Amino acid sequence: VAADAILINRGGKREGEGAIFEENAVRDDEIFQLAISDLSLNDDILQSEKITHSVKLIEPNNPFQAVQEACELMNQGILALVTSTGCAAASALQSLTDAMHIPHLFIQRNGDGAPRTACQLNPSPDGESYTLAARPPVRISDVLLTLVSELYWQKFIIFYESDYDIRGLQTFMDQASRLGLDVSLQRVDRNVSRVFTDLFSTMRTEELNRYRDTLRRAVLLMSPRGAQVFIHQAVETNLASKDSHWVYANEEVSDADIMELVHSSLGRMTIIRQSFPLWRDTNVRCMRNNHRISSLLCDPQEGYLQSLEVSNLYLYDSVLMLANAFYRKLEDRKWHSMASLNCMRKSTKPWNGGWSMLDTIQKGRISGLTGLMDFRAEGSNSHVQFEILGTSYSETFGKDVKRLASWDSSRGLNGSLKENRIESGMQGVTLKIVTLLEEPFVMVAENILGQPKRYKGFSIDVLDALAKILGFKYDIYQVGDGKYGSALPNGSWNGMIGELIGKRADLAISAITITPERESVVDFSKRYLDYSVGILMRKPEEKINIFSLLAPFDLAVWACIAAAIPVVGIMIFLLRRIQAVRCQNSAGGHPPPSVSTSLQSAIWIVYGAFVQQGGDSILGSMALRIVMGSWWLFTLIVCSSYTANLAAYLTVSRMDNAVRSFQDLSKQVDLVYGTVRDSAVYEHFRAKGTNPLEQDNTFAELWKIINKNNGFENSVSSPSEGIKKVSHRNAYKNGK
Repeated sequence: VAADAILINRGGKREGEGAIFEENAVRDDEIFQLAISDLSLNDDILQSEKITHSVKLIEPNNPFQAVQEACELMNQGILALVTSTGCAAASALQSLTDAMHIPHLFIQRNGDGAPRTACQLNPSPDGESYTLAARPPVRISDVLLTLVSELYWQKFIIFYESDYDIRGLQTFMDQASRLGLDVSLQRVDRNVSRVFTDLFSTMRTEELNRYRDTLRRAVLLMSPRGAQVFIHQAVETNLASKDSHWVYANEEVSDADIMELVHSSLGRMTIIRQSFPLWRDTNVRCMRNNHRISSLLCDPQEGYLQSLEVSNLYLYDSVLMLANAFYRKLEDRKWHSMASLNCMRKSTKPWNGGWSMLDTIQKGRISGLTGLMDFRAEGSNSHVQFEILGTSYSETFGKDVKRLASWDSSRGLNGSLKENRIESGMQGVTLKIVTLLEEPFVMVAENILGQPKRYKGFSIDVLDALAKILGFKYDIYQVGDGKYGSALPNGSWNGMIGELIGKRADLAISAITITPERESVVDFSKRYLDYSVGILMRKPEEKINIFSLLAPFDLAVWACIAAAIPVVGIMIFLLRRIQAVRCQNSAGGHPPPSVSTSLQSAIWIVYGAFVQQGGDSILGSMALRIVMGSWWLFTLIVCSSYTANLAAYLTVSRMDNAVRSFQDLSKQVDLVYGTVRDSAVYEHFRAKGTNPLEQDNTFAELWKIINKNNGFENSVSSPSEGIKKVSHRNAYKNGK
């Protein structure tokens, strides 16, 4: 770390500005001296005052030593401190300058090339912050949020390097959550190739497909070199597709790095970087507020300005900003002498002119290499502008990078990120379109004799709407083999995919499934309808049985109940006859008139009790009461069991078939099943069923039945054939 001091010679007094830089920023000291040289040649800035400077070296990443050198600069006498360091040294220096009341212009730098994240500085005592952020706050999150909103992204993934501080995404994630966006985060280690190797060794096929689908919309928060390697590996491992859209966000990325990123990518590439629009005008760039900037920086042929880091540019402007503040102090004759400060002593008092100098700096405004600079927005320089560069979707690597839009802190987005429309290029064009019949997407309309075959359906409605908007005409025909398209052993394709590859058709339209294998050979439009694969089964026949009320009990139970009624009735009859004889003997030969002693009456009483309808009252002996009580208990148990069994029987009879998943389908043997041959579902079952690494044998069992006799026994050639076949067989799985 080099410690420099700007010293202004005034009558033998040495007063001026101190600066601390990091050692790995080789250009900081160079730009610092260049700025001092430019100021020395301009009498309008500091009139006749002359500027000298000194350089000190300290170890990198050592906040304590940075504080020691700052204290030595204060002991010599400085009016302000400008630093270009990382967050650790900045936090330590901020505490020191706040305590000593020394104005501190801080320029955050990131030497590793990863995107910058905001430094978490300490709160200032009494709310008096003497640290001013010369480099604007990190606004990448704001630009990213604007970009994904403009592109209508709802689901995407953010890859970030291990060197990137993920806390910088907290605000972005909160705002994305409020907007309902599905954002995933994934950390990328330095060994990028190992990352992709681990993906293929740990993920199953369906997980890789989902990951590939997520990768279509990706944001990279990496160094330029790391992003190049990452994209290259994604393309090499076939995880990137032609409709991938990469967004690379980094404040500092050169034109050469951009071209490397674009050439290594597959699909669309969008780059977000900080821009300085005043560079385009040499006259404006080289003369700012009567200050002539070095010819080395002004000459665009030299390329020197483009080779500098962003932190170097803000360092130059910070020196210019302090010189402007010193000039106004000299002009107002309010120059403060700098007393020697020893910050190691507890008794040292802060500089009494610090607040006045800080106020002068905050009220100033200059126009330098980075454009406007002032500190009127909460102690930081808020003027920042980003440019959004991009390419279009393309299969080739020869892509042109264009400036799509710009974003600045005051006006937001200026421009459009949408793809250019192609209406004008489609007028009068006749497309050859291949299709495959499947209700309700593509169907044959009623045909007039002698007229060409006409089609209707959901997909045809979409096609007609596109033709009306874009102005093209079309000739449509059905694919000869009636297949959607699958790869053959010789590497060719059949079905509609084969028609497209063979240039026999310009476009295919039908209810076709987007798969990674198909995407590798043709381009798909965005999905306009998603529907899941289901199991088509024949509706069970409803049988009407007038004797279903007898189903809860077996025939033997009903026979026993029927036999029990007369047996108990006879017992009641006999007991009542015995009771009647006794009563007659005791009453002089006259039985009680209210009690019937016939067998018919006894059986009726027993039946009435069984059906819980009651009957004639029984008055008599204890034996009669015991028999009737036992019979009532028996009828209670029988009726309760009958009601419960009847409810269970009726419920089970209404339940659907027990097949509700692939696991259920593979475990049963009663139902025969199949699918559409050479469809996406057919290929999926083949891949899963023949994969030796698949631990679950469910798909192996399914594939054994589906591929019986090479698929010609159970599977079908079209969905309509499957619907017809399922009406004669137990079950078929239908897919495309």
